[in-house]
Amino acid sequence: MDYTPEAGSITMFSTTWCGYCRRLKSQLDAAGIGYTEVNIEEVEGTAELVASLNGGNQTVPTVIFPDGSTATNPSAAEVRTRIEA
Repeated sequence: MDYTPEAGSITMFSTTWCGYCRRLKSQLDAAGIGYTEVNIEEVEGTAELVASLNGGNQTVPTVIFPDGSTATNPSAAEVRTRIEA
């Protein structure tokens, strides 16, 4: 499955228990930045995808940008900069 988002938004891989994920979602909501959240514990194959992007680690939040690039635990400012580029 292709998780590359549309221009102006991101795909964020997360878990329900991740404090960093909750913080980033809150910051994105406050900034009006759109995102699609994918829980790696609920969506088959996504934990393996996240691990492949993070040197074997299932680190969240992992974000995919419209250009196909990724970031692990980015700040909201970094997300804004990269989607506006």
